[in-house]
Amino acid sequence: MKKISIVFTAILLLQNCSKNDRVNNCNFLFDAAVNATVNLNLPQFSQLQFISNSVYIPNQGNAGIIVTNVGTGLRAWDAADPNHAPTSCSLLSITGSEATCGCQDANTYSLFTGAPLENGNLACGLKEYRVSPSGSNTFLITN
Repeated sequence: MKKISIVFTAILLLQNCSKNDRVNNCNFLFDAAVNATVNLNLPQFSQLQFISNSVYIPNQGNAGIIVTNVGTGLRAWDAADPNHAPTSCSLLSITGSEATCGCQDANTYSLFTGAPLENGNLACGLKEYRVSPSGSNTFLITN
């Protein structure tokens, strides 16, 4: 009886494995170093004091990072489209509370959740970075 339960468990585990794993399909972006400080008292970041405003910070991550005030705090996303190989068109541009890639398919993502919008068959959402408070109106963004 013990052998039957082991075989049954092994078969069950093997059936639940899939080669079409969402995480494995999200391999266009590198684990590029991110270490940025955002001080809301500085003019270039002051608009982050208001909900749904976003700021682009170049020279971080794969193609820069986008920082957004989501109402409960700040969230930071890589500014490269995770569903494209890195090219000049895969840089995301900010339009309100959304980010859109410049490629022909114009993939669009929510800057509140990082989830793809409009096109339901995209495998990957935006790559998120850690945002930690590090003082009065100052935040550290890392990976």
